[in-house]
Amino acid sequence: MIDDIHDVIGIIGVFFILVSYVLLQIEKIKAKSLSYSVINLVGAILILYSLFYNWNLASVIIEFFWIIISLFGIGKSIHSHKKHSRH
Repeated sequence: MIDDIHDVIGIIGVFFILVSYVLLQIEKIKAKSLSYSVINLVGAILILYSLFYNWNLASVIIEFFWIIISLFGIGKSIHSHKKHSRH
């Protein structure tokens, strides 16, 4: 049984990342979409939060970079949307 709220939050984060990947694979969202990057960002933040209570350096490193990459994707998506809406 899950005893700590930190674990529950981390599991919710895992769920977010898995859902985004499934949606990508079944072509319900696109890799360049804002929603894909946002779902991944939220998932990574939730997992990282749980890792501060159950420390694992390797997992912290990957979640940190998952956040950076997701932020990059969000920036690209917003920039692309602004660029297309000007025309």
